[in-house]
Amino acid sequence: MKKLDIKPISGDFSICKLADLSAVSLCDEFVFLSKTDEEISLVCLSSSVPENVAENNPGWCGFRICGILDFSLTGILSDISRVLADGGVGIFAVSTYNTDYVFVKKENFKKALDLLSRADYNIV
Repeated sequence: MKKLDIKPISGDFSICKLADLSAVSLCDEFVFLSKTDEEISLVCLSSSVPENVAENNPGWCGFRICGILDFSLTGILSDISRVLADGGVGIFAVSTYNTDYVFVKKENFKKALDLLSRADYNIV
């Protein structure tokens, strides 16, 4: 399988746990929101963390897997997470309808991109 392009995203991100959705702004360029019967999670730029956040874990950087990934494709996120795990880098992954986004702690971002580059991913 041909390795896909990886595009770093500018910005410092936070991964948050929310008590409710009342202060979430959907106007920002990047807002990843998930709600289950047990929790509400938000990934957003650190400058946009709502005031009513229950828990906040700042200091994340991210990248997107470029292109629209067909649902029939398999192993893409698995391979990326394996490359990073083998290099000792933990991830927080978010999937959208079109593609996947991977977040790593800021202090591991350069290492993560280097590991992926050495594994034949093209950093664009």
